[in-house]
Amino acid sequence: MSAPTPDLLGPVEVGPVAHGGHCVARLPLPGEPEGSGGGRVVFVRHALPGERVLLRVTDDSHAKFWRADAVEVLRASPDRVEPPCPVARPGLCGGCDFQHVDLAAQRRLKTAVVAEQLQRLAGIDWDGEVVGVDTPATADGLHWRTRMRYQVDDDGRAGLRAHRSHAVVPLPDGGCPIASTATPAVEGTTWPAGAELVAVAAADGPALLVDGRLREGRPAVVEQAADRRWEVAADGFWQVHPAAADTLVEAVLEGLAPRAGERAFDLYCGVGLFAGALAAAGCRVWGLEAGHQAVLAARRNLEEFGDRVRLRADRVERGLAKLPPRADLVVLDPPRSGAGKQVVAALLERRPRAVAYVACDPAALARDLATAARHGYEATSIRGFDLFPMTQHVECVAVLRPAG
Repeated sequence: MSAPTPDLLGPVEVGPVAHGGHCVARLPLPGEPEGSGGGRVVFVRHALPGERVLLRVTDDSHAKFWRADAVEVLRASPDRVEPPCPVARPGLCGGCDFQHVDLAAQRRLKTAVVAEQLQRLAGIDWDGEVVGVDTPATADGLHWRTRMRYQVDDDGRAGLRAHRSHAVVPLPDGGCPIASTATPAVEGTTWPAGAELVAVAAADGPALLVDGRLREGRPAVVEQAADRRWEVAADGFWQVHPAAADTLVEAVLEGLAPRAGERAFDLYCGVGLFAGALAAAGCRVWGLEAGHQAVLAARRNLEEFGDRVRLRADRVERGLAKLPPRADLVVLDPPRSGAGKQVVAALLERRPRAVAYVACDPAALARDLATAARHGYEATSIRGFDLFPMTQHVECVAVLRPAG
């Protein structure tokens, strides 16, 4: 990456929001009039559609586009607010994308992103909306994140990475505003330089790990969701919003409408959240998860169902071939990169009557839905949930059924 340009550029008119936590603007090239529709594409953070801003370029290494921060707002959007965090500013913490945006407007932006990705990558015209799932403690979009991963700078201060950088921005006084107040406080303490801290607020209490070693709490915590208790490694995967697990289980069960005796696959099953919900509905469930420790925890979590739940530690790409040749239902909860063409094609060969796809990235979801369409499946519903306020991230649940 070339050195950032220190000079301010512009003014420019900010265009629509784009996937990734920025808006699109065009910087006129020499000799071009402003507003001509030409110019260099610039992905601008800390801006809003319709604003007029001055830019500082942060990355000019790409031939087709630059990246920049809006550092001076000449004409503000009515949706602009004062960021609640003092380090949610250009050049500082990269953990939040939308702290400068009113919470309701954040959800409108996310709705626009999901709709654009679905239309452009899958040809789907989506008229849904991204809705909030706030609890009384998180209604302002803050204090929701129950799992925090901090880095320690050379001076021993805990912080978060700057955007697209390894630089550590120390936490402000009072800590990160999106962190749950039940997570262990890490600010004001001197930590080993270069260490990674994992701070967790679980149903059975807090936990804190320093470079993977337990400093406080228990190595395996207990979470509560879907009317059950779930054992999870303190540094393992669990949904970070306190309402997320119940929200997603409800959406999956509503979309699949499982019937007793049906065969179901839970792919990327983690510690068994969806497998447990399907088993409780009377299904026989096969689960795949690459993480061996997560599968061990899932087996303990679901041992009451006996051999009605069979869980295997394997990569989904490889392990799917070892599952039964027929399935009635599938839950697909892949990582951010999506399931991919191979997995989507292989699971749809089983001709399930319904698939629930839980997606944390709308672009990956759209690509996989396009693959599903080529194999005779269509999305009969797509729901969006704002489980990550103040950030650009969004969770979707799509239900697929055989077309026609």
